[in-house]
Amino acid sequence: MQTAGSDVSPPEAPLMEGVVVIEAALATMPLAPGVYRMLDAKGEALYVGKARSLKKRVVAYTQIARLPERLRRMVHATRRMEIITTGSEAEALLLEANLIKRLRPRFNIVLRDDKSYPWLVLTEDHAYPQISKHRGDKRKGASYWGPFASAWAVNQTITALEKVFLLRSCRDTVFESRDRPCLLHQIKRCSAPCVERISAEDYAGLVRDAKKFLSGETPSVQKKLAAEMEQAAEALEFERAAAIRDRIRGLTHIQGQNAINLEGVGDADVVALHQIAGQSCVQVFFFRGGRNNGNRAFFPAHAKDDAAPEEVLSAFLTQLYDDLPPPPLVLLSHEVPDAPLIAEALTLKAGRKVELHRPQRGEKRAAVDHAATNAREALERRLAEGTAQAALLEGVGTLFDLPETPSRIEVYDNSHIQGSHAYGVMVVAGPEGFMKNAYRKYAIQGAGAPRVPPRVAAEVPGGVAETRRAAGGGGTRQASGGGDDFAMMREVFERRFGRALKEDPGRQAEGWPDLVLIDGGAGQLSAAREVMAELGLGDLPLVAIAKGPDRDAGREWFHMAGKPPFQLPPRDPTLYYLQRLRDEAHRFAITTHRAGRSKAISRSELDEIPGVGSAIKRRLLNHFGSARGVRQAGLEDLRNCPGIGPSMAARIHEHFHPGAGAANLGKG
Repeated sequence: MQTAGSDVSPPEAPLMEGVVVIEAALATMPLAPGVYRMLDAKGEALYVGKARSLKKRVVAYTQIARLPERLRRMVHATRRMEIITTGSEAEALLLEANLIKRLRPRFNIVLRDDKSYPWLVLTEDHAYPQISKHRGDKRKGASYWGPFASAWAVNQTITALEKVFLLRSCRDTVFESRDRPCLLHQIKRCSAPCVERISAEDYAGLVRDAKKFLSGETPSVQKKLAAEMEQAAEALEFERAAAIRDRIRGLTHIQGQNAINLEGVGDADVVALHQIAGQSCVQVFFFRGGRNNGNRAFFPAHAKDDAAPEEVLSAFLTQLYDDLPPPPLVLLSHEVPDAPLIAEALTLKAGRKVELHRPQRGEKRAAVDHAATNAREALERRLAEGTAQAALLEGVGTLFDLPETPSRIEVYDNSHIQGSHAYGVMVVAGPEGFMKNAYRKYAIQGAGAPRVPPRVAAEVPGGVAETRRAAGGGGTRQASGGGDDFAMMREVFERRFGRALKEDPGRQAEGWPDLVLIDGGAGQLSAAREVMAELGLGDLPLVAIAKGPDRDAGREWFHMAGKPPFQLPPRDPTLYYLQRLRDEAHRFAITTHRAGRSKAISRSELDEIPGVGSAIKRRLLNHFGSARGVRQAGLEDLRNCPGIGPSMAARIHEHFHPGAGAANLGKG
């Protein structure tokens, strides 16, 4: 990688600094293919682009009069350039897509979608393979089918495979511990291999049929089942024939469920774009084996003025397949620029030929039109929701006397049981709804014994117990037995805003809230103001939301500095919106706490023994059945455990029986 322009001190006016930086970088820039990055004064990426010849492409940015206004702003903000050379333009295109998704430059068309795609996995390292849903890295010993557009789509396919092919979906640990069939066998969705209701050979036949179905060979599977049904009927095995008949019906039902199918096309993606009011929606339908694996809507971020549909679709394709294997055929709603180059790059990534095609007629055209209709409807819904969201945010700004309509609202809550497994959480909302990629969770580390800020105790007679009544029904939620909401909130605020100040002391970057909401009453508000004042952030608007004396939704009290507590009319739309924000924070806090508690419960006392890792722990549990069995085992029993040497056996025994080690060693 080469860096240019970092030490340039342009003598020209500030608006021309970017041009001088680019001209200085051109002096050493090669004619080779590669990727260039334009960086601002903070080192953040403004734009990422690829070129067949870096020098010939970048020189265009020095001709400022020929650039559109958007690119002029980008050039003016440029303070450094970085380049990475590649072996070909196709490799540069793949690298560009990867960098855009990772860096999210504000002058690029960016696919803001962090969700992974679910797959269907069929294990092959077991005598009776299991089907299940999978996300993440693939492993050996399994076949993967997909991707699917959503968890719902893959769950539907798993249910179909259970009904038609009677494959098991239970985990191996459950499979090995059963001594009678489960409910899925009773409702004819599993062949119960766990209790040998089917032989390994017959189950392998079911697995082969399932693979054929997933590969698009449904007619051959249906023909085979029909032949088996006739043979069973001729052999007077009417119960077996009826069971096969039900499987055939299930297979026929699956084929008729999809709204659209692509017969004659094995694996393909249908990608259609629609634009309204400067915003874009891209709808993608995933077809594998001619079967519809569901669809997903994407809303790429781009400037509203000069983003042509073809340009948006071109940038979208390379980013879509950055972390997704491209199918052999991609059907498009628009002709995209550089289609041969994109096809070459996707072919390079897939290791086989990938074709981009815009169909003009027939079944493929109908599939593209269907996807385009879905894109239009999804974008219309998004725009309608955005209009309503904007009105709600305006209502919040008016209600709390904010200087302008808020674009980022942060809501804080915490959850614990008598101080144990305590977590604080932050949820974020903005013009496009909840911003889940901005959610944060904080494992509380320093909140110990209950404490009440002196200011609260002094201002409210009776301390915390009186705060609930004195504030018109809103109050604190001081927990007995060690849980201190004030200390928890203080820690969360110090960690969240202390880090923000360290990273952005001037508060110039995005990510600072326009409004901070706290689930609590006057006590929480006072404690939060105290923390913010210590951090020098006393100007950030703070509001506490507390339920009424009966904790009824609709009777919330709002607490602000310098104002008496107040309520809103029960059917006020702004009240409903604020309730949604508070409830989302509460939901996130509860789920975070439960996940942390479950993780702690799942930990074994064996984890506390020095030197005992996951492999040794597994051997001990498999041999003794439980941690309790290990604790009660004698030294000789531990030595006889496979994979446990004498020194490790002595260490484990000493852990559970302190002081007995020397005596036992003497006996040995």
